[in-house]
Amino acid sequence: MNALLEARGIRKVFAGGDGQPLEVLRGVDLDVRRGELIAVVGASGAGKSTLLHLLGALDRSTSGDVWLDGSRYADLDPAGLAELRNRKLGFVFQFHHLLREFTALENVMMPLLIAGLPERAARSRAEELLSEVGLAGRMTHRPVELSGGEQQRCAVARALVHDPALVLADEPSGNLDHANSERLHEIFFRLVREFETAVVVVTHNRQLAARADRIQWLEDGRLTAVRSVEAIP
Repeated sequence: MNALLEARGIRKVFAGGDGQPLEVLRGVDLDVRRGELIAVVGASGAGKSTLLHLLGALDRSTSGDVWLDGSRYADLDPAGLAELRNRKLGFVFQFHHLLREFTALENVMMPLLIAGLPERAARSRAEELLSEVGLAGRMTHRPVELSGGEQQRCAVARALVHDPALVLADEPSGNLDHANSERLHEIFFRLVREFETAVVVVTHNRQLAARADRIQWLEDGRLTAVRSVEAIP
């Protein structure tokens, strides 16, 4: 089976505080198949979020290539990359990044409206996903009126509403208590399996990593496969 996402030789170099180059990623290779969930773990500052940004076409690598569903990022201009993100990628971050002035329903509708879907169809799909994540009675509430767990569940619904090929999640439960983390994980895994979506999740949560199909350890700018959470350094 061909990989949905392929990353080859990904390097990312930043300018350090002293003006010297700082190499964060040193030739990362990664394949992600449809319906597969991969956990990326590693120490703080190892470059996990940087890797996620490169896989999500939010930033460009210093060298190396990324393909998503046959499209090579380096071949796309900014408009092409934006279209790819809107059509094929979903994002869930540690902090929900919901738009404060809009309701939960409007936030979840937004990716569909941007993609040009008629408002009635966008509303129907958003209502369906919000019901799936247990927010049927909270659709007209704005983010400030939702709890932290509800905000993250809304963010998960928004990430999945346009049926993306790949979801990238950066510490999705890192800002939640244990009970809300577990509830979010259950919803996340159920919806991902239901839609057969590929997922790359950056996490420090060992319970979440243990449920992944594969675990990748990021250290010294390189990814290494880890057989189980017990083998994580």
